Amino acid sequence: MEKKIGFIGLGNMGINMAKNLISEGYHLQVYNRTISKADELEKGSITKCKTPAEAADGVQIVITMLSEDEVLKETVSGKNGILEKLPKNSLHISMSTVAPETSQLLAKQHKDAGCQLLSAPVFGRPEAAAAKKLWICTSGDQQSKEIAKPILECLGQGTFDFGEDVGGANVVKIAGNFMIMASLEIMAEAYTLAEKNGLDRLKVAEFFGSTLFNAPIFQNYGKLIAKKQYEPVGFKSKLGYKDARLAFKLSQSSETPMPVGTAVHNRLLAAVAKGWGETDWAEGVGRGVSEDAGL
Repeated sequence: MEKKIGFIGLGNMGINMAKNLISEGYHLQVYNRTISKADELEKGSITKCKTPAEAADGVQIVITMLSEDEVLKETVSGKNGILEKLPKNSLHISMSTVAPETSQLLAKQHKDAGCQLLSAPVFGRPEAAAAKKLWICTSGDQQSKEIAKPILECLGQGTFDFGEDVGGANVVKIAGNFMIMASLEIMAEAYTLAEKNGLDRLKVAEFFGSTLFNAPIFQNYGKLIAKKQYEPVGFKSKLGYKDARLAFKLSQSSETPMPVGTAVHNRLLAAVAKGWGETDWAEGVGRGVSEDAGL
């Protein structure tokens, strides 16, 4: 397989994913709005590109790791978008958290251009991306999944197939992020309740994380929330709010009542409204609960 691929999006997640691909021998044609981010990558293993189209020129695979639906749409089909240069029969692996209808729209545009789109959103914070410990969900046609398999194996610890509808993996990602933000809320409330009643909130978090809730979300995020340790920022509150909006929109379109979803949507909206959009979403939730409790 051709070892040269396009890579677009060098944020907290993308930069670590790009480093892992380089360590596996891939040469990356990279594009990022702030191209100086590429300076963190091994110079001999990258070609800096001025546009998404340039990053997609002449490659059989291009990866995007972008934060917003509209940014992804513009990167794909806008002026100097990847579809201007992506060769026929090539594959675009979209690893962003976007609405399923966004992937379905883009899949049609790719098909019209003689290319394929595979949805492959990921679960994991930047440290998981660096350690190749991401969980990856895929949806799209089977041939695309087979082509993408060696690439995805360089990035994660497991890949799970959610069918041929290209939007399927996006539904799973939105549902999963809703479960994470709901977990942040219940942990913040529980540990604040403990603190207000004179207990050491970290000790309470360690107890639950090692017994009833012995799982990475409750262990890792639980410690951050209990210690009120919100640096470094792994996932911004404004992105959490974006995902809460996606979950709310999906629940409305499918007539699925989600009362907890409404609560965490409002919690993250409040965080953004207070100017905390650039903070970690653990802070957006945890600090909000603490302030509500007068702490």
